[in-house]
Amino acid sequence: MKSVVLKNSEVNKKKAIEHSHKTINNDVVFQIKRTYFNENYIPSNSTRTTTNFANLARGENRQKNLRSTIQMINNRFNSLAKWDNPNYDRYSLDLEIISVDIDIDASGKTFPSIEVLRTYINDHKTGKRIEGIVGNNFSSYVRDYDFSILLSEHNKGKNNNGIPDNFGELHGNIFKCFVNSETYKKHFSKPPVICLSVSSNKTYHRTGNNHPILGFEYEGNTSSLTEEYFDKMGLKVRYFMPPNSVAPLAFYFFGDLLSDYTNLELISTISTMETFQKIYRPEIYNANADAGLCYNPSLHNQDHSLTNIAYDREERTRLGIEQGKFAEEHFIKPYKNILEQWSANFTI
Repeated sequence: MKSVVLKNSEVNKKKAIEHSHKTINNDVVFQIKRTYFNENYIPSNSTRTTTNFANLARGENRQKNLRSTIQMINNRFNSLAKWDNPNYDRYSLDLEIISVDIDIDASGKTFPSIEVLRTYINDHKTGKRIEGIVGNNFSSYVRDYDFSILLSEHNKGKNNNGIPDNFGELHGNIFKCFVNSETYKKHFSKPPVICLSVSSNKTYHRTGNNHPILGFEYEGNTSSLTEEYFDKMGLKVRYFMPPNSVAPLAFYFFGDLLSDYTNLELISTISTMETFQKIYRPEIYNANADAGLCYNPSLHNQDHSLTNIAYDREERTRLGIEQGKFAEEHFIKPYKNILEQWSANFTI
């Protein structure tokens, strides 16, 4: 076998890379903060203002918005969990906002990396409080940077839109690092499930699969940029339209969505996220006609009903850009070399 001899400079460079890889991986620290989402909820300074729950907690009608949203969630939960529940009032949900800060270099300085929701199910018949699903809503400043800043700059002045090299890899690695961290395992017993709206740029076809809680399964005709982005996070996707819903929801998950979670856990996610979608995308999720065998979601659908909860979609788009700039200024640029090296060498 032919031996390979490295020059001293190459050996030193190799050792330096190995040492820094080890140091950075070991030094990544996640910190968790918890805030209950209720009618008294006030967003923290580090919460993205476009986050579903933060949007509702602003303005002079904030308490009415929050109270109405929570009531909608509880009503929907009881309509799905209807066994041994004759008055549809057996259960109520508690929602906990999980804010995850990251310290990338053990300096003690953190950046708000991820924010999700955790559900708890109150069974008023038995007096038990049951742990639900963590995930549900998903919020990330780095995702704002990727879509509002990086992607926009990459396609500026081009006729055909494209995707930058390694798009979403840093974000995906941060998420996978958190889910596989001791911090996550200490606080949560099951992997997360993220529930989003379906894409208005795709066509969905109903299959013959009908789950008692998740409902009819749909399949998309193509892969969307959001799906590819969440794939970088290690998440698979399936689409289901729960009973008495009018459109399918996108469920992103690890493992087996249908067997890893109980019926009550799944209902907690459906009732929470369908309520948010009815508020924010009424054209799809509060439409007056159900999705058929072949379904094309549209935000231009005029045949829909509005909830009594106000929402400014134009403001959300504008704030998304501002939040992307915040991530660029306070995280992407200051830690550029560390982040690139860490992400390139990241392994689970």
